[in-house]
Amino acid sequence: MEHFAIAIVDDIEEWMPLREFTFIDLYRRNAELFPDRTAFVFENQRVTHREYLERVERLAAGLACEGVNSGDRVAILSQNSLETIDLIGAVARLGAILLPVNFRLNAEEIGYVLADGAPVLVVAGSEYQEIIAALKHSLPSVRSYFGIGKHTAPFAPYADLAASDASVSHVNFSANDGFIIIHTAAVGGRPRGALLSQTNLLAAHSSLIQAWSLTERDVNLGVLPLFHVAGLGLMLAVQQAGGASVIISKFDPQQAVRDIAAERVTVMAEFAPMLANLMDEAKGGELTTLRAVTGLDAPETIERFEKECPHSVFWTAFGQSETSGFATLSPYRERPGSAGRPLFWHTVAVVDSADKENPTGQVGEIVVRGPTVFLGYWNNDAETARTFRNGWHHTGDIGYFDADGILWYIGRAPEKELIKTGGENVYPAEVENAIRQHADITEVVVIGVPDPQWSEAIKAICVRRTDSNVTANDIIDFVAGLIARYKKPKHVVFVDQLPKTKNGAVDRAAVKSENS
Repeated sequence: MEHFAIAIVDDIEEWMPLREFTFIDLYRRNAELFPDRTAFVFENQRVTHREYLERVERLAAGLACEGVNSGDRVAILSQNSLETIDLIGAVARLGAILLPVNFRLNAEEIGYVLADGAPVLVVAGSEYQEIIAALKHSLPSVRSYFGIGKHTAPFAPYADLAASDASVSHVNFSANDGFIIIHTAAVGGRPRGALLSQTNLLAAHSSLIQAWSLTERDVNLGVLPLFHVAGLGLMLAVQQAGGASVIISKFDPQQAVRDIAAERVTVMAEFAPMLANLMDEAKGGELTTLRAVTGLDAPETIERFEKECPHSVFWTAFGQSETSGFATLSPYRERPGSAGRPLFWHTVAVVDSADKENPTGQVGEIVVRGPTVFLGYWNNDAETARTFRNGWHHTGDIGYFDADGILWYIGRAPEKELIKTGGENVYPAEVENAIRQHADITEVVVIGVPDPQWSEAIKAICVRRTDSNVTANDIIDFVAGLIARYKKPKHVVFVDQLPKTKNGAVDRAAVKSENS
């Protein structure tokens, strides 16, 4: 039998489950303990923790008036903004599910993500409204459209949502229910929506708070998009600690350096080449307030950063959307090239093909269990069951543990080979499928190759039809017209034939060996 207690909040009695803690509890805690401390900075606007709670309550009331209930999906397609941050809180307040859409996707990909999530309400920035308007006929679940900034039909002003005088009554939902769907890279041609709960995220962020000793005095530079688990996670972790985030809509190294100095930024997450750009721009010690940075970057950039900012630490990590962010984390200088030690709330192991734990030093698949593991893939029970087999979340990543309990990441499993370019995940199969649609290409293999700017770049090795004059630029432009532009190859080479295995299949390992 479930027991309940009465919580008195702003003179309103609400029946709350005895052991429940959600994001709205966090917002109320911050408003009580740190009411006048800054929670968010965006351009020329500042929002305190008390003001953020008020904004969330107003927006939640507006969403409720539009018929948004617990479990309903609310989609947003926008660059980072205060509206996005408010929407995160309001959706959490209602027990609804946020569907953030990667604004770097093309129209067809955006349409797939929206159709898969089936939102009842869509919010879009002005630059993306035309795309969604063209998709309206294929989105029968959507009842309301709201536009940030300038808006045209079918979008109503977003400001109207936050202008409600109504109040939100108690909503019956659990912190263990779904809260956010993050669509991951497409393994078999279509992205999968990883469903995370509020409990997943609160546990993950408490791990980072412990590892970095985050407090209300910390300030995050939010340069990564909030549809990405790394950008969203660090912002929420600092908020959970009572700190502040300086949110940036588009990365501008010059402005970012000014923000770091002016707001005394202490932590940030980045993807190459952001950190190098910041160091190139900083000339007078503007980065000295940074104490912890994490992300994906080249060893030479990390070592340069720690030399130029000796009081700062770059942290190396391993994680996924499916693990609500980082599962392992350690200072880079402790073991350069490693992925760090398992964080609290994460049990991490390396297993063989039978899911038996491997001995120290033996390579196998990295698996995770604990309260940060996602709820499953949205609308994909078969893939969820396969991923959760034998009581583990199977990451599809390969690695090993050394004698000191430090994880070393080797790469993706052959069936899930992944290219990480500029912080985005790209599966070769998706790019190969696009290239095969070109009439002049008979065979293709796509691989990742080292890149000084993006850490890894996409390279396509193609076999042309006889007498074809198709060029590398033709192929690059063709792919850019079919899928998101960040997935297009940076390098295209043509060969007479691809190496084959004994059974006649393309020998991907040989192709990679010859072209890396």
